[in-house]
Amino acid sequence: MKQFRHNIIRAGLDALYFTGAYHVLRPIFSGIGAILMLHNVRPPRNDPFQPNRHLEVTPEFLRATLRHLRAQDIDIITMDELHRRLSTRAFGRRFACITLDDGYRDNRDFALPVFEEFQAPFAVYAASDFAQGTGRLWWITLERLIARADSIEVQIGDAEIRLDATTAVAKQETYDRLHALLRGLPGGDDLQRMMSTLCARHGIDDTAASRELCLPWDELRAFAQHPLVTIGAHTITHCILSNQREALALHEMSISRARIEAHIDREVAHLAYPYGDRAAAGPREYELAQRAGFKTAVTTRPGMLFPGFADHLTALPRVSLNGNYQDDRILPVLTSGAATAMWNGFRRVDAA
Repeated sequence: MKQFRHNIIRAGLDALYFTGAYHVLRPIFSGIGAILMLHNVRPPRNDPFQPNRHLEVTPEFLRATLRHLRAQDIDIITMDELHRRLSTRAFGRRFACITLDDGYRDNRDFALPVFEEFQAPFAVYAASDFAQGTGRLWWITLERLIARADSIEVQIGDAEIRLDATTAVAKQETYDRLHALLRGLPGGDDLQRMMSTLCARHGIDDTAASRELCLPWDELRAFAQHPLVTIGAHTITHCILSNQREALALHEMSISRARIEAHIDREVAHLAYPYGDRAAAGPREYELAQRAGFKTAVTTRPGMLFPGFADHLTALPRVSLNGNYQDDRILPVLTSGAATAMWNGFRRVDAA
């Protein structure tokens, strides 16, 4: 089912490109700018089972993206400058912000050299528990667990079921089923309990991925001193904020900000909601981000920026640079606004 969905999206993107429809749609849907969203930037892997491939782009594709933005005379700006332009309604030039979620080491090791080539600023949203080495990158841990197993036993309701993991196709189906199950649990504690049970059964350390893959405090502090880098907050635990009580959701935002500021000795003025879709962040979370003192907060809802977002600075959409679609011809489709317009039913979304 997921592969079928990918094929449909790919076909839609190709149709927008080869028909030239993105040229026609650009004046309507390109808006005043865009916030581009990435996670991992690193060389490609050859593993047949890569359920999180959509979160990874290569340095070469990042380079192609920055080259395209420069060729289109689009300003690549910081989140502080985005805040200024929206707040003052300075919409004279189109712009792009580049953002990366979670705080991975590869953002420094592979992405930073590319950004330096273009002197392009970017923002990295760090979850404080990941920097602490105690966080749980459960989606990566689940991938590792399934990759090394031939079957997975899991309690679903009152039944104990066994899921096949003998082939790459079976592993992908098992991953998709468990990922949907875990995301659908009512609270973060439930997700962690199920993941802890699975990890214990399969001899996996459920915090190892954060220590291996994310920048620890000392490295994050050094990274933050680079003139192209802005560090933002991504909560403490990377939880689904909408599932938390109001006080706890506010705590996740404000304490993560305070902890990061204390460790990097820099102001942290920008937030990314974990998961960031409609199920994970809505009007309550937007208001809480304002109360926590953030200048901006970004979602994962697909969309370009339009003047109306000047009144919704903690509900900003983004455009995903998806690892499943690393093709240079997609870039003009993305920056024209045609891709997100297709996703939104060819409606111009002025506020999330």
